[in-house]
Amino acid sequence: MTSQAITSSCCSGAGSCSGGAAGSSTEGGSVTTVYRVQGMTCGHCEGAVTAELSALAGVTAVKAVAATGEVTVVSDAPLAEDAVRAAVDEAGYELAGTAA
Repeated sequence: MTSQAITSSCCSGAGSCSGGAAGSSTEGGSVTTVYRVQGMTCGHCEGAVTAELSALAGVTAVKAVAATGEVTVVSDAPLAEDAVRAAVDEAGYELAGTAA
């Protein structure tokens, strides 16, 4: 994703908002992974990323936090990074990797 796409997040354009591997663990048969996502600035951004990631097969929970740029994903099994990257890209943001 280009920096242009990042700067065109939902909040930097027409003001649509008015006022949000490493990093993985296995617990109780599920996998929790914390990803770093660039470009989220508000609750609408969090919702867009959450919706796209929630649609991935095996995902059981998603929590996006714009303030930290972290997205916690709980899934039945480890997710393919290319699938996560594609979902984040579809939402309009950039996957920067997993949180350490």
